[in-house]
Amino acid sequence: MSRVHDALRRAEQMLDSTEHLKPKAETGALVVAEDNLPEPGAIIRTPDTRPIDVDWRTLLGRCKSIQYNPAPETHLIDLDRPHQVPAEEFRSLRTRLNHLQSQHHLRSLVCTSTSPAEGKTFTATNLAVAQAQLETPVLLADLDLRRPTVHHLLQCERTPGFTDFVLGERPLEECIRKVEPLNLYFLPAGNPVKNPLEILNLRQVKNALDNFRRIFNWIVLDTPPLLFSADANLLATMTDGTIIVVRIGSTTYDNIIRAMQTLCENNVVGIVANGARAGELYSKYTYYYSKPADGDIDEHALLTDGAEDEGEAIEDDRDQEVDIDD
Repeated sequence: MSRVHDALRRAEQMLDSTEHLKPKAETGALVVAEDNLPEPGAIIRTPDTRPIDVDWRTLLGRCKSIQYNPAPETHLIDLDRPHQVPAEEFRSLRTRLNHLQSQHHLRSLVCTSTSPAEGKTFTATNLAVAQAQLETPVLLADLDLRRPTVHHLLQCERTPGFTDFVLGERPLEECIRKVEPLNLYFLPAGNPVKNPLEILNLRQVKNALDNFRRIFNWIVLDTPPLLFSADANLLATMTDGTIIVVRIGSTTYDNIIRAMQTLCENNVVGIVANGARAGELYSKYTYYYSKPADGDIDEHALLTDGAEDEGEAIEDDRDQEVDIDD
């Protein structure tokens, strides 16, 4: 019997000596092996479903203002020359879309293309500028998180922007800019992220797009091309319509069909043809502006002054747009 007691004592002593090696489960601490630690400087973005507090009623009045000062080589609408052909073409597209809006629930648009360098960013920006010349507020959002360029066209900062807002790092009023003197609001892409599609899948993105409809008459989203990422396809499921930009002499019919087949929801409202020669389009306006009445301004001269510029844009699948890359 004494040998049994001796064995029990030795067992208790062995347990006491290894007690400090037990994990402290009650503390909830998580021990990470050194070889699993992230590299220094790496930013790990994890999905966060916590709601973001935004006072939507007073948002527009709290946004920072910038001036509409587009880079000359971008061929954006010139507010000082409203009768240029590009502006007229975008106003025609604006009229068609506003008519559709009066008949259908159409407020948010994805502006995309089949491939890069087909003019989607040019179209999205000019369409938003044309809409913003009316009385109702318009939002232009750069959601091409892989290759954002709208901030270059408008010559403003990229950050803070969309990614900073949805990740809860900056309030929305610091991310949106009011573009004076237009009724235009611009949301740039924000800081770069390594996982754009995962960011767009966050619940905050859908909630933000739904709330934008409460305060903006139009929401125009510039997105990556359909055949090169799933971003535009995902955003198309959250919006009311999709505009596909194609380039004359470059985009193939097969690519258009493939791009439309990638859409989970076929809500395409029109196709914009880009890359027409300026001479083919200026002839449309020659008759109307060529014979000014006595005392009237020679608006035809205003058109011909810019005839050397590459300019033009859109409408459905018939009219054409300016020859410019994204």
